[in-house]
Amino acid sequence: MRDQAKAERIGLELVGLLPKLRRFAMTLTRNASDADDLVQEACERAITRCHLWNGEGRLDSWVYAMTRNLWVDEIRKRKVRTGAGVVDATEQDELSIGPSAEKAIYASQVHQMILSMPEGLSSVFLLVNVEGHSYREAADILGIPIGTVMSRLSTARLRLAAMIEGAQEARA
Repeated sequence: MRDQAKAERIGLELVGLLPKLRRFAMTLTRNASDADDLVQEACERAITRCHLWNGEGRLDSWVYAMTRNLWVDEIRKRKVRTGAGVVDATEQDELSIGPSAEKAIYASQVHQMILSMPEGLSSVFLLVNVEGHSYREAADILGIPIGTVMSRLSTARLRLAAMIEGAQEARA
């Protein structure tokens, strides 16, 4: 009965985590359909394996790590099945953030710039700058050293700044 209560509690917390989890899945998959499937699989696994979560730390970090691991497994499966495993970045949905068309367009452009970066850079950028995770939490989620997180984050920020500057110059 105790596991049932734990599963119900985790399920309720997952509902609040869904928007963040989907954004994270989008940076991994670059495709709305794959992201939705990945989120669903991660949530199902979190609930069915709730007995493995010790309750220490943040639930979202545990679920993010699980999501990333599921995606890595999926990429490996695709490579075996098709010999490829590359997901087209142009197949993702547009990001809209509110009533202002100008803000929505700008946000969509920035989102496309983030997605155009390699997965390692975009994932670190999203986890630290958008989701607010610490460097240590991002390192634990992605299974990489904290120094790699700092290096990738610095590179991602510089690339994004250069892309934004280039886009502004092109408009002028």
